[in-house]
Parts: sequence; C-alpha cells; structure tokens
Amino acid sequence: MSFRTGPRNLITDVAGLSVGNAGDARLKSGVTAVVCEEPTVAGVQVLGGAPGTRETDMLEPHNLVEGINAVVLSGGSAFGLDAASGAQAALREDGIGFDAFGHVVPIVPAAILFDLVNGGDKDWGRYSPYRELGYAAAKAAAADFSLGSTGAGTGATTAGLKGGLGSASTVLASGVTVGALAAANGVGSATVGPSRHFWAAPWEIGDEFGGLGFPHPLPPGCQDIVLKGHRPSPVENTTIAVIATDAVLTKAAAKRLAIAAHDGFARAMWPSHTPFDGDLVFALATGRSGIAPDPAAALELYAAAGATMARAIARGVFRATPEAGDRLPAWSSL
Repeated sequence: MSFRTGPRNLITDVAGLSVGNAGDARLKSGVTAVVCEEPTVAGVQVLGGAPGTRETDMLEPHNLVEGINAVVLSGGSAFGLDAASGAQAALREDGIGFDAFGHVVPIVPAAILFDLVNGGDKDWGRYSPYRELGYAAAKAAAADFSLGSTGAGTGATTAGLKGGLGSASTVLASGVTVGALAAANGVGSATVGPSRHFWAAPWEIGDEFGGLGFPHPLPPGCQDIVLKGHRPSPVENTTIAVIATDAVLTKAAAKRLAIAAHDGFARAMWPSHTPFDGDLVFALATGRSGIAPDPAAALELYAAAGATMARAIARGVFRATPEAGDRLPAWSSL
C-alpha cells in the first residue's frame, strides 16, 4: 500500500470543501471554518476527556439530519463556541442551510481548544470576539489556505513547542481522496524526546515536515511522558480535527472514519487522548468521487485516515512561526 498526496496536500484536495482562517495576533487565538459546497454526510468521535462542542449529538447515525453545511474549529475555550454562530450567519447570508419550513438554518457543528493562557491579551470586555472571527473565517473559505500559527492554530501549544494548524491529503489507488485538518494543541509532545524528529515520521510523504525520519538510535527518555510546562488541568488542552473524503459514505461509515482518524493522534502525539485533552475528530464525506468503498477499499480508506491525520498534526507543529509574547518556542527555532 503506497500513498501519494493530492495537488495541494491540503484537506481541500477533497472535492466539495473549502477552508477559511481568521485570527487576532494580539489575542493569540483564532478560528478555522471548513465550508461544504453542498450538504455533506458527517460524523464525529470524541476520545479526549475534556471536550467542548456544539451540535455533535446531531451527527450520530440514528439522528435526523443527513447533511451539514460547515464545521468550525476555534480557540478560546468555551468562549470560542460563539464562532459557530458567526459562521452560521455568514452561510445564512448566502442562503446556505437546512430548509426548515421555509427558513434557512445552516448546520454548523463546532469544537474548541483551550488557548487562554498562551500570552495573548484576552481582556476583550463584555463579549468575546469569536463570533466575528467565525464569520470572517467562513467568508474567507477557499481552496488554498495557510498552515501553522493561523486560524484555530494561532495560539495552539504542545509539550515544549508551539502547536498550530496542519493539513494533509492522500490519494488512494482507487482514486478516492482523504484529507485531514488539525489544530494541534495537545498536552503531549509531537517530537521524539528532546529531538527535532516527529513521532509521525513513518507516515511522512517527502519532506512535508522536515524529512528527518526517526532518530537512530532513539534518544534516552523518549518514552518519558513530557507535558506542558505547568500542571495540566482538564480544560487546558485539546487537538481538534476534521477528516474528510470524497468517497460515498453513510453517517455510520463517516463515524467509523472519525474513529480511525484518531489513530493519527496516537501516532503523532505522545501521550494523546488523556483526561486533560478534549481530543475530537469530525468526519466529512462529500461523495464527489462517486465511489462507495467495498470492504477491501474501506480498509485502505480507514488506514489512510490515521496516516493522513498524523501528517496533518505534524505539519501544524512544523509550520508554526515565532511571534512576540510566545511562551513556547516554535519548532523552527530549535
């Protein structure tokens, strides 16, 4: 089984999706919106112990709504849930949403990460800025978008390094495309011990996050559990992500895709899925390829979901940039 990237090596290589970022450098926080060109089959899987979400129950296979219009990833902890309202407003202006007896209701599930103590100015007054950031992110949605310290990854951190927004894509032999988008903000580390090498190295395609491979021999202490510089609490971390494909999937199969993509968290971050993370994956299936995977093709699809997600997380950390007031270094400064 060999994989290659799509033309952009972004989640937008999956036909039918666009992505927009909005952020505030002073705030050290931001929002990323994934906008669907048409109602899209979706699922979700939460494996972290401290999630912050909106409209995730609706995505369960036994519930009514079959297609959603966008997904929002936001910084700001619980305040960031306002970002979905902004994205919803942007979509409603364009007439995009579920037809509820003549009323247009955009369906916009969302998840948040904690970035309140990253050195940014969070003294925003009565109302947080996340609704407006969500609106701006949805309006900015396009096929090409930036990675690293942008959007929901603007103020993201990991153990010892800045986190960031990452994305990657994989084209399978069947012609199906898989794409991943991740805001890496986990309590654990994306790199092997004290080295510059990424845990996700075995899944790297080309030199998309440095091309360093695994260190040999492995450095002493690489199995030590290294966490962020202060004592973690159940609200201070989270990697939130989207896995997408142009395959034809049911809601149940989309949920299975989200479950498989969580393997990428475990391959890219050590540790992951802790009680101190809100680790979550949304899944989107646009169906644009027209291919409904048979059992053998489904196995390849789910395997690619984990590998592509691992690459996206590593790319987010790799592409982070140093900014004034940072409390942690960027990978590029090591």
